[in-house]
Amino acid sequence: MTEVSLLTLFFTFFKIGLFTFGGGYAMLPFIQQEVMLNNWIDEASFVNFVGISESSPGPFAINIATFIGMEKGGWLGAALSTLGVVLPSFIVILIVAQFYLKFKESRIVSGVMSGLKPAAVGLIASAVITMVIEVLFPAGFSLGQFAGAQIYVSLAIFALGLFLLLKMKKHPIFIICISAVLGIGAGYLFGL
Repeated sequence: MTEVSLLTLFFTFFKIGLFTFGGGYAMLPFIQQEVMLNNWIDEASFVNFVGISESSPGPFAINIATFIGMEKGGWLGAALSTLGVVLPSFIVILIVAQFYLKFKESRIVSGVMSGLKPAAVGLIASAVITMVIEVLFPAGFSLGQFAGAQIYVSLAIFALGLFLLLKMKKHPIFIICISAVLGIGAGYLFGL
């Protein structure tokens, strides 16, 4: 992995925060592209950081920026990456708050919002597909992967999580805790 300057960390995450609309998960493909393009961490580590960021308290984008910043620049790198990812939103929301009431009925503003919403959903879907492929098929797709228990355990935990969230309306924290317990149990049972 490459050495990273603290200013590079700050400006990379500032750019991510400035040009990503739709929240933390919409940032995921952009963060992944920047991190992989700069060869800061490998794909498996990125997936692990996403999992840790998701299961840690606080906003996802801030968590992942902090983890990557810590990995590449220590405590100061974590602070600068975090500041970089939140500063654009802070500045923009201050500006938008000043003008929103005046322009909220504008056709242009309405058109911009209509265009950004489906784009954000597409970015999130792209991140989900990339992560599913990395989690289920880290070495690429092969029929041999269906011989072991890991893919079936992963699919079962995934299906259970969806069921608990969408059908049973369980809280995400509950699902994260159940998934962790099942993962630990599967690790001991199947040696995963």
